[in-house]
Amino acid sequence: MDELGQSDPMTSGAGQRLGAPETLGISTLDPGLRPPTMPPGRHVTIRVRMLDDTEELFDISQKASGKVLFDLVCSHMNLIEGDYFGLEFQNHQKMMVWLDHIKPIIKQLRRPKHTTLRFAVKFFPPDHAQLLEDLTRYLFALQIKQDLSSGRLPCNDSSAALMVSHIIQSEIGDFEESQCRSHLLNNNYIPEQMPLIDKIMEFHSKNIGQTPAESDYQLLEVARRLEMYGIRLHPAKDREGTRLSLAVAHTGVLVFQGQTKINAFNWSKVRKLSFKRKRFLIKLRPDLNSSYQDTLEFLMASRDCCKVFWKICVEYHAFFRLFEEPKPKPKPVLFTRGSSFRFSGRTQKQVIDYVKESELQTGVVSNSPHLSASSGHSHGMVNGQKSLELCSHSPDGRQPSPLTSPLLNDACSVRTDDEDEARRKRFPTDRAYFIAKELLTTERTYVKDLEVITSFQSAVGQDEATPDSLKNTIFSTFEPLHKFHTGFLREVEQRLALWEGRSNAHIKGDYQRIGDVMLRNLQGLKPLTANLHKQSELLVELEKSCRVSRKLETLCKDFELQKVCYIPLNVFILRPLHRLMHYKQILERLCKHYLATHVDFRDCRAALADVSEVVDQLQGSLIKMENFQKLLELKKDLIGVDNLVVPGRVSLKLERMDQIKMTCSLFSLSQEFIRLGCLSKLSGKGLQQRMFFLFSDVILYTSRGMTATNQFKVHGQLPLHGMTIRESEDEWGVPHAFTLVGLQQSVVVAASSLTEMEKWMEDIKTAIEMAKTRNGPSSELLTSNLTDNKCPEDSSVEAESEDDMAASRISLERPTPHRGNTMVHVCWHRNTSVSMVDFSIAVENQLSGNLLRKFKNSNGWQKLWVVFTNFSLFFYKSHQDDYPLASLPLLGYSVTIPSESENIHKDYVFKLHFKSHVYYFRSESEYTFERWMEVIRSATVPSSRARVLNSKESHLH
Repeated sequence: MDELGQSDPMTSGAGQRLGAPETLGISTLDPGLRPPTMPPGRHVTIRVRMLDDTEELFDISQKASGKVLFDLVCSHMNLIEGDYFGLEFQNHQKMMVWLDHIKPIIKQLRRPKHTTLRFAVKFFPPDHAQLLEDLTRYLFALQIKQDLSSGRLPCNDSSAALMVSHIIQSEIGDFEESQCRSHLLNNNYIPEQMPLIDKIMEFHSKNIGQTPAESDYQLLEVARRLEMYGIRLHPAKDREGTRLSLAVAHTGVLVFQGQTKINAFNWSKVRKLSFKRKRFLIKLRPDLNSSYQDTLEFLMASRDCCKVFWKICVEYHAFFRLFEEPKPKPKPVLFTRGSSFRFSGRTQKQVIDYVKESELQTGVVSNSPHLSASSGHSHGMVNGQKSLELCSHSPDGRQPSPLTSPLLNDACSVRTDDEDEARRKRFPTDRAYFIAKELLTTERTYVKDLEVITSFQSAVGQDEATPDSLKNTIFSTFEPLHKFHTGFLREVEQRLALWEGRSNAHIKGDYQRIGDVMLRNLQGLKPLTANLHKQSELLVELEKSCRVSRKLETLCKDFELQKVCYIPLNVFILRPLHRLMHYKQILERLCKHYLATHVDFRDCRAALADVSEVVDQLQGSLIKMENFQKLLELKKDLIGVDNLVVPGRVSLKLERMDQIKMTCSLFSLSQEFIRLGCLSKLSGKGLQQRMFFLFSDVILYTSRGMTATNQFKVHGQLPLHGMTIRESEDEWGVPHAFTLVGLQQSVVVAASSLTEMEKWMEDIKTAIEMAKTRNGPSSELLTSNLTDNKCPEDSSVEAESEDDMAASRISLERPTPHRGNTMVHVCWHRNTSVSMVDFSIAVENQLSGNLLRKFKNSNGWQKLWVVFTNFSLFFYKSHQDDYPLASLPLLGYSVTIPSESENIHKDYVFKLHFKSHVYYFRSESEYTFERWMEVIRSATVPSSRARVLNSKESHLH
């Protein structure tokens, strides 16, 4: 077995160890081509130090380009994937630079005979599975070995010991204690190795049976997960003079402080990179949600330092983001005017294509233990980049958001001071009191919500077009409920007043409880909840009546646009079912808090048993109705989908620039909504922002329409039957990418983060499995129609003119006849997604109450009545107000506790922040603080799959 320290592994050991053929080709050449002819002129001998520290001599013409020398080095090693590597040397300014492939050797090396070039890894891919040859991974392993020993790859002791164990497994083979210890005492692989020898040996003993190639693979598997993997730091300072370092990776430009990454600028966010003298400039795409300036400036040691780093940035961007080598241009957009530098060589995608083509022609099979499954090249996707201008990820990032912000001024709210706080402290502090107070505050909101429905009832009752059956159903359901809960609210208010000691008419101790009030009223509520499972009939009848009567449809739309209707109308219709769940949760908290001997425990337990029985009976209906309500809501946000929620077959119309209309039968009443959100779709124009909608049998993808309605226009559909899904970041060099492979069409998309990608892939895989259990494609889809309606996106669909985009921006800035702050639009603007599980949690988890709010740069606190529901906080001056003054959608926000440096110095404060937007809120007790944190997290933190889709399935059919 060959050791890494052999005298000449490149000429014998490496190739023999890996079983490489004599010569397959040279990595930087296109298939079928031979090395270029050496130009005439004086020859010079160039010394190249290899990755195992051996040196090789190459005879070359001084007039030859850097590429000729590099090709000779790769040919010498039989290296096919040479494009990941480069030759670096120390120039006359004592700076390490990469040999330029285009320029002649004589113009780069002043004293060629006295210069040693180092063969090294230049481009570090995010996943070593993208490296298709064992020889390439072996060379990468040697690079990691160098980086470890030099300290360029810092890591914790456990990771260091694990990597060394893989290195020595490839060098000396299976573990034998005395040999291993002796080897580690005579060879130093990491700084401060001695204290870790026992740990290294322990790991090495677990590697028995690993071949050298497998050890290389495992070494890279550990290394690629480290923060400093492939990072080459370039010293710099920010505008304040803080010492930093810049680096470049496949994702974009990174900023480090010491060895800690403190910032990252993704290629999709960067519009231009340039340098002016000592200043390195990063020009970002305009984004109103970002706290960054349009242009970021870093000061480096010299102009040459800037230029060296700028060059490697240009090359990294081209290698990982472009699909083919950029053609030379006189004045490329990315560069400053004085530079003619461009990336020369194949991109990562071209390397992968070439290696696979070589394997087909020569019969060579890669021995990779974990080769990437597929490349997706058959999809015909091309980047279409015409220059090195950085790809646009989301042109809408610079458009003003239509979302309402909670910018209440001081005149709209009451300031509180220490006297208010002292007065509050006189109230009871028992946890049971605050649980009871939550019942009071949420009941106030619930009664207001019932009044919204009774107002709607009055509006439709006066309309002749409304069927009598619909009028009677609404009246018979909500009028008794409103009357009952108005009385219940009055009782709760009286009980809390007594509990707080604001009345001396009764003995105080007898009224510090709430269970008796709840038990009595829940028993009285039972007759009114008996028919709540028929709420779905009300939703269906209302939808059907609107389809028949344009006048009624207009009436409903106009009512929904009123300020009092702060959430979708159909959510109000489901409120009675949600309220029963709230009673159950409140009683569960009381029973958990009380001791069994408490005077209130028995009544609370009896009330809990009563409400649990009703909730359990209605649970299946609630799941179906929430799904149905969401389909109704989506219908209003989509253009091109007809009859989305009508029983039987419905049609999806795909309009191609006012040309042909194609109809695909897609949905039935049992259609289940699963997830919606923003993804970037790969097309001939690069990555374009699209809104995706996942249902139980199909995926729709849309773009924001150019109409004044703020709706989304359907571009295409992908049936789930027969679909497969795979991660595709490796194939396309696009972070967080995955491919949806359908029977008729395949689509490559990219998520905004790893978490988003994982959520999408999990839901799609589950939906695909669900689709398999159905009766085949004919039960959900008319395959004869689909044959004619594959809906591949052509340029006419994808191309949005500047006029179109301008019209889209204008439509968002003016009042429109359709709400522009639904969750679809929030997901669009904040580049995120939401599942049906999240929707259910967001409408079922509600909270109301007074909070004190403070802006980031203000001094005083404002007292507001705040309602949480449907992923948003709604702000009122008081609980008596009929409609909110402002709202704050929470998707994308994070909720935390303020740090000491923020100087809040108050109890029970939580902080909401999204990019540069920061808000502080104070609650009155530990219990209310915990509850606000709990419900807000339900809207900001990705939910666990509390309801498995398959369990929903049983209720939907």
